[in-house]
Amino acid sequence: MILSELFQRFVEDSPIAVMGRGLMERVLNRQHLDEWFAATAEKQYTRELLFSSLFDIMSQVVCGTHRSVHAAYQASTEDIGVSITSLYNKLNALEPETSAALVRYAAGQAAPLIEQLGGTLAEPLPGFRVKLLDGNCIEASEHRIKPLRSQRAGALPGKSLVVYEPRLGLPIDVFPCEDGHAQERSLLHLVLPTVAANDLWIADRNFCTRGFLSGLERREAYFIIRQHGNLPWEAIGPGLRPAGKGPTGALSEQRAHVLDEQGEVLSLRRICVRLKRKTRDGDTHIYLLTNLPGSIASAKQIAELYRGRWTIETAFQHLAQHLNSEINTLGYPRAALFGFCIALVAYIILATIKAAMRGVWGAETIERGVSGYYIADELSGTYRGMLIAIPEDEWQIFRTLTQSELVQLLRKLAANINLRRYKKHPRGPKKPSPKGASNKKQPHVSTARLIANRKRTK
Repeated sequence: MILSELFQRFVEDSPIAVMGRGLMERVLNRQHLDEWFAATAEKQYTRELLFSSLFDIMSQVVCGTHRSVHAAYQASTEDIGVSITSLYNKLNALEPETSAALVRYAAGQAAPLIEQLGGTLAEPLPGFRVKLLDGNCIEASEHRIKPLRSQRAGALPGKSLVVYEPRLGLPIDVFPCEDGHAQERSLLHLVLPTVAANDLWIADRNFCTRGFLSGLERREAYFIIRQHGNLPWEAIGPGLRPAGKGPTGALSEQRAHVLDEQGEVLSLRRICVRLKRKTRDGDTHIYLLTNLPGSIASAKQIAELYRGRWTIETAFQHLAQHLNSEINTLGYPRAALFGFCIALVAYIILATIKAAMRGVWGAETIERGVSGYYIADELSGTYRGMLIAIPEDEWQIFRTLTQSELVQLLRKLAANINLRRYKKHPRGPKKPSPKGASNKKQPHVSTARLIANRKRTK
């Protein structure tokens, strides 16, 4: 692989940024994106503005290269060739199904790479493909568009269900909805057709419906779902029996029947986890429903698997903290959902970079010691300058590499990373904040005087 001297300097000084740009060129280059869009979109077409240009503009905003869609447009006006109004019209009309399909496409491209890089994580329950399901509501947007200007209430531009596969460490599917007030469970009928035999779905109580539980059972899939208080059920046999202790508290178990909407009986295990600490809602115990046989997973394993749900919630936190996943200047739901899906695609690229690092340095070293924040910061800080310094045609070499050559190159780049630059600094347990003093007659205070007073009293 022959590189220019300038390109080689980026390889040596910022291999993570080179990996990110190279993966984008491999998986989501302009030609592939436009061909994919032409084959996927049902109603939209590319007359003057290519889909690849939309993707490029939005990805720059999501990754922090530019702070707004308008700023990204202004920096690329000559390349785009249409007005800012045309750009926004295109974004506002983009089909949510197309945005979702883009995430599936990117995940489908990344998954075999992660496998070949040796960057997969341990399967939470060997023999099953574990999938975590959770919802994400996009934060309230600014009231820029005309229908919102007379409203004081927060305007929600949409929500999504996201499927996360912990073994790959990335989101593999998304189900967007334009109605920000829609219940998450109203989207479950879209999820069920994607369920495969031997899947293990783990979800919170919002997804505990008779239709979803029976739908998973009919598709020969398994589930661990927290019981919702409104779910009708019947205890079978003796009551809760002690089932050991888990890291969060004592466990007990019983058999339960749930009658689905077609009148068929689901025979389930009902596991009670008594918590050492109350939940945010004040619950002292939670109940988990599962159709996994006891011979496959004990009550303790079930509780541990459910506890692993935090990985998808952490992924949402990373989307919000490391990437601009919720662009609150985009009031139209389709544009906002497209922005969120682009953030998921960016997360997939980051996950592939981390997989390459795990393949070289080991999973424990990367997962425990490397900060996703610093990786994302490296990309956003270096990416823009790298695009200016290195001509686009030099990146095309990533398209021509065979899969094995690409894997070899990514591993070589990962080996060149100075891990100390991305060291994670975990914070200790949070201390309760003291109750602040307030005085209506003195709404403001001087920080300098408070610090000076504190020094005098020490």
